Amino acid sequence: MKHFALATLTFLFTLTSTLLSAQSLVGEPEFIREQRDAIAQDRQVVMSAYERAAKACWQQFAVNACLSEARKARRTALEPLRQQDLVLNTQERLWRTEQRDQRLQGKQPDEPSQP
Repeated sequence: MKHFALATLTFLFTLTSTLLSAQSLVGEPEFIREQRDAIAQDRQVVMSAYERAAKACWQQFAVNACLSEARKARRTALEPLRQQDLVLNTQERLWRTEQRDQRLQGKQPDEPSQP
């Protein structure tokens, strides 16, 4: 089970990295915003599923074991989303750094001034 989860995370990380590197820097903030919106929607789906599962747990005899399993399933489902968030954060930092460097490059005089 752990190997499957690790393989899934690796695949998602690779896929996300590939998608992010394929985007041009011109439209980067829009792409990042769209990806963050998609992650937020996925996170909302996971949380609503957890809430339903937790509510159903209270109808069972072994409430704590059921809640523990529901939390474990929630953590497992949220981890790839967290990894995607980390990749987006890295990509956004790189984009902002490049934008800052371009702004600073534009402020540099073409010829050094004579003292």
